[in-house]
Amino acid sequence: MDVYNLTTFTEFVLIGLSDLPEVRYPLFMVLATIYQITLLGNIAILLAIATEKKLHTPMYYFLANLSLLDIFCPSTIVPKILRNLLTKKQNISFLGCALQIYFLVALQGTEVFLLSVMAYDRYVAICFPLRYTLIMTKKLCVQLTAGTWTSGFLNSLLHTVFTFRLSFCKSNRVNQYYCDVPPVVALSCSSIYVAEMLVLVIGGFLATSTFFITGTSYFYIISTILKIRSVEGKRKAFSTCASHLLVVGLFYGTTLFTYVRPSSHHSPAKDRFISMLNVVITPMLNPMIYSLRNTEVKGALKMILCPKTKACLEET
Repeated sequence: MDVYNLTTFTEFVLIGLSDLPEVRYPLFMVLATIYQITLLGNIAILLAIATEKKLHTPMYYFLANLSLLDIFCPSTIVPKILRNLLTKKQNISFLGCALQIYFLVALQGTEVFLLSVMAYDRYVAICFPLRYTLIMTKKLCVQLTAGTWTSGFLNSLLHTVFTFRLSFCKSNRVNQYYCDVPPVVALSCSSIYVAEMLVLVIGGFLATSTFFITGTSYFYIISTILKIRSVEGKRKAFSTCASHLLVVGLFYGTTLFTYVRPSSHHSPAKDRFISMLNVVITPMLNPMIYSLRNTEVKGALKMILCPKTKACLEET
């Protein structure tokens, strides 16, 4: 039997966030704080949408799903990173690594689809305002949401299966502080052509197609807004899209940089920085972006934080 068809180890070793022992605890505190802010911010958005009837619309239904993704995505890696910082151990089991990749890629893939659905929702709202409620029915919203989650998890299953069909017998040291497809594929001692092509071709196709949907939607949105004569009308229309555009820019910029490149173009230091932005920082920023620029969300959050305070009610 060919030795290269065998996996000769049962766990991977992740690199740490830093090689300096004295910065472990400061890093732990910073990362733990960011993670808590992420959870609290996105839970607050979910509570605001659930409790405020004015927010029971398709736009906020999709935003609630985005908040769920922003809770789940960092939760796939941050608790493990925090544990490793405290215990000074960097190991992760073979199965644990596979599960981490599966859920991370699935949740990020779901977010790609969801952002394009959110762009389509804004396109219908601004370009066809009188037909909006007829087009964006509750049934269609549920179908679109189910489609985004299903597509994300099926896409991830394909990548995970082909990644872990590879043979790993040269090294088990993952050049990243969590398991992800590119650094794990780089450890293979068998041909990585199929696995790498899947990331480039399928990942590139999905990213390009969803980005095309998003871009086309905003082309028509901006064209429609520019035709509005009222300055106040233009401002209000732009304000409903600005938050989503900023989130799209953050997400696509970091995701495309991370995945849609050949392995020969990967720089470990840059990859670690971009992945931190993608998986840890962006989920923390998303609820801030939506709440700071959206008066309805801010009003609902104030009602949750101080429901019986007259001053709060007057501010909203």
